[in-house]
Amino acid sequence: MKKDLFDFLNTDLQFVKGVGPKVAARFDDVIGGRRVLDFLLHRPSAVRPRALTQSVADAAAGQTVTIELLIKAVRPGRSFRGRRVPTQIICADHAGATVIIQFFNSNFLDYWLKKMPVGAWRIVSGKLERSGSRNIINHPEFIEEPENIGKIPSIQVIYPAGEGLTQKTFAAVRDQIFAALPDRLMGADENTLEFFAALRDIHFPSGADDLLPNATAMAKLAYYELLAHQSAIAISRRARMDVRNARPVRPQKYDLMDKFRASLPFELTGAQARALDEIFADMSRDMPMMRLVQGDVGSGKTIVALAAAVWMAARGGQTALLAPTDTLAQQHYAKLKPLCDKIGIVCDILTGRDKGPARREKLVSLRSGRTRIVVGTHALFSEDVDYKDLGLVIIDEQHRFGVAQREALRAKGRNPDLLALSATPIPRTLSMTMYGDMDVSIINEKPAGRLPIKTSKIPMARYGELVAHLRPQIDAGAKVFWVCPLVEETEESHVTAAAARHADLEKYFPGAGLVHGQMDKKKRDIVMAEFADNDSDMKILVATTVIEVGIDVPRATIIVIENAECFGLAALHQLRGRVGRGNLQSYCILLFGRNLSEDGMRRLDVLCETDDGFAIAEQDLMMRGVGELMGTRQSGWIQYHFVDYRMHRDLFKLASRAAMDAPTDEWTRDLMYIFDRGETISA
Repeated sequence: MKKDLFDFLNTDLQFVKGVGPKVAARFDDVIGGRRVLDFLLHRPSAVRPRALTQSVADAAAGQTVTIELLIKAVRPGRSFRGRRVPTQIICADHAGATVIIQFFNSNFLDYWLKKMPVGAWRIVSGKLERSGSRNIINHPEFIEEPENIGKIPSIQVIYPAGEGLTQKTFAAVRDQIFAALPDRLMGADENTLEFFAALRDIHFPSGADDLLPNATAMAKLAYYELLAHQSAIAISRRARMDVRNARPVRPQKYDLMDKFRASLPFELTGAQARALDEIFADMSRDMPMMRLVQGDVGSGKTIVALAAAVWMAARGGQTALLAPTDTLAQQHYAKLKPLCDKIGIVCDILTGRDKGPARREKLVSLRSGRTRIVVGTHALFSEDVDYKDLGLVIIDEQHRFGVAQREALRAKGRNPDLLALSATPIPRTLSMTMYGDMDVSIINEKPAGRLPIKTSKIPMARYGELVAHLRPQIDAGAKVFWVCPLVEETEESHVTAAAARHADLEKYFPGAGLVHGQMDKKKRDIVMAEFADNDSDMKILVATTVIEVGIDVPRATIIVIENAECFGLAALHQLRGRVGRGNLQSYCILLFGRNLSEDGMRRLDVLCETDDGFAIAEQDLMMRGVGELMGTRQSGWIQYHFVDYRMHRDLFKLASRAAMDAPTDEWTRDLMYIFDRGETISA
């Protein structure tokens, strides 16, 4: 690809006309970046037909209609008996049917009256609602003069959006990007032209079928994305096997492993012991280890990782454990620090929160080799962080980090070993193609003494009965997670949100906590710490999915998942894993609403029937439908842009075979650049 094309793809969205820094920051929150390339990889989720309709009689309630209307009268909004009556614009269609356009915000009355003057014809597009015999459109999305009908798309593309970003904003940015793109593609090769043509097809679909996984453009982009990922894996694998990356075998210097085993208050499971045998064998070789540990929730992956770190410390090396969030890093540190203190290993934590003298002290300790194990976030591979002898890199939540990110941390040492942890089991049929550069160890046993979590499903109609049953459990010392899919309720949603549920539960359980992703991180951590404190009066915590991974509260024995039908199987299994982490009997209650589909009931039934994460992952892959807002969530898996795990299984194999020779041609490297967030991968 030409340099000017890459420069264009890396352009900050704030420089697109009409965007600016504030809107670009909102794009960053929604699409995971603020470059033109990030926008192009943010695929639409649906289309909304807006073809012209002659009469509202031809449309059903709830349908989006685009219709030419004659404005006949205006009824300004007013207050009536303490209630605000909206502004109404009375119209008629060509068949003579009356249509009422309603606006609830009177601040813009002059604007609307100017936009829709009495006696004029206007084309209006919005959601049709019926109240008795009345046809109503509230706040139409488009109002145009008949000669400007071209400004209303016959097929409107709907993007996954967020606060402060409208579909019109997405469309305006899209149109400007694709208008500027042809100049950058002058002289481009056939592969490049084909790739951007496929991107255009999904951003300008002719219908809903164009966004299905098996549509030509979608399948083509999915293959390109898989080829980029598999090629990066192949290059990484080849580099690891290169004799130039050999390193001396580390001799043992200190007797730490016996102390470590003696310090554990429990026996390792057979699966943990097998995984450690495989890990120690790898670390004893002259080639760097690349191993993935897959384990079910609560299977003890962290202890396996710590054992590997102790093995490295016994040979004089350092270990860096990379976690995706501050919260998870703090929890790992709280769990590992006491065990390290017992056996005389210095364990520290380094995150973006560390500033000034405290940070400098930690950096000096790492540089001198005094700190043997450091837990942290992306701060671990910041430019000012140096290690004396980084021998082992442990990456938790492997799917959250790309190839380039993990290589950036490995570059801090001399061919260090790499151990990745996967918090959600991946179907065996996919694990080798998803992580083809790694050997895989599986931990499929729970620690001794853990009781199976009893899972049941009940309708929302029994909410009051459930709350009453929680009282004696809480009085007896139980702690309860209560999970909701949303933070706040919206007009479109039929589910109760966390904020509303928290307000209601506080009536029954004063002091109930609330955490969600929109909270300040420090405040969220304080609430979580209070809930985890055994002596705290906080017995129930209402939360969104921020607690899905890594939260460890052994006293929590009950989790209620409200509107469980909104979640995918993998997410439900992860949430259930927040309880059952001690030796007490734990319970998972799945509350489902009235709009439970047949597939939704099947998901809940699977969860009630088994707690085998690998079996659940296989079922999740087979059952996952296309286009479900939360049901398609690939919890614990690589977050692809265009790949559908269920529909593109054959493409995994094709891409894997194509990348076997670790291609280094320019086109493949361009793909790796595009799909690895603009970071190049060195061979």
